[in-house]
Amino acid sequence: MADANFIKFCDDFLGHRVYSATAGSNVGHAWLVVDTSSGGTPTYAPVADSGCGEVALTLDNTNEVQNVCLAHGDKLTIPAAKLKRYKARVKLSGTLNAAEMIAFGVCSARNDTIDSLAVHASFRVIGASTTVLLETDDATTDKDDVSSGVALSSTYKTFEIDFSDMANVRFTIDGQPVGRSTTFDMSAASGNVQPYFQIQKSAATSTGSITADYVDIEARR
Repeated sequence: MADANFIKFCDDFLGHRVYSATAGSNVGHAWLVVDTSSGGTPTYAPVADSGCGEVALTLDNTNEVQNVCLAHGDKLTIPAAKLKRYKARVKLSGTLNAAEMIAFGVCSARNDTIDSLAVHASFRVIGASTTVLLETDDATTDKDDVSSGVALSSTYKTFEIDFSDMANVRFTIDGQPVGRSTTFDMSAASGNVQPYFQIQKSAATSTGSITADYVDIEARR
């Protein structure tokens, strides 16, 4: 039941779906894909016969720059300053190499370069190291590449961001606090955000992949 005091977006990636880069073709869900490939054919599709509803984003082996992002097509409808929490369940499918990066969380208008996002709170993995990094930016205070000490692997982990105090945003992975020696201040955040999952590579033949099981976001109206 809807709560008049809160905005809630939750997706379990269930059922038959088409994820597309063409606006209007994604009937039945809110997601739009950005795919920057020119010669290759990365895939973004439901996981066949999944028992829990999953979507996988997978780069292909074409030697070119590729960026695949699943987001709301920059239809920004969640007020950043009123965020309460973000939760997602994500895993690696295969391995990453030095040419590849992953990021997911909430963001303002999408950008190929994560550090150029105006407002965001993100989990990141950069290159061959699978250590999850924590980042926030409210267009005033920018915190980059803070190590969580936790590795992203082929086993699902649950990633949460607590926005109840925007001057001290807190991250947890599988229920365990991470990055607590850093103060992630997003008190200057304004405008609206969207959920996003992004995987990308510089020119290389690597074929990185991530799979998401669900995403759950809550904000005050």
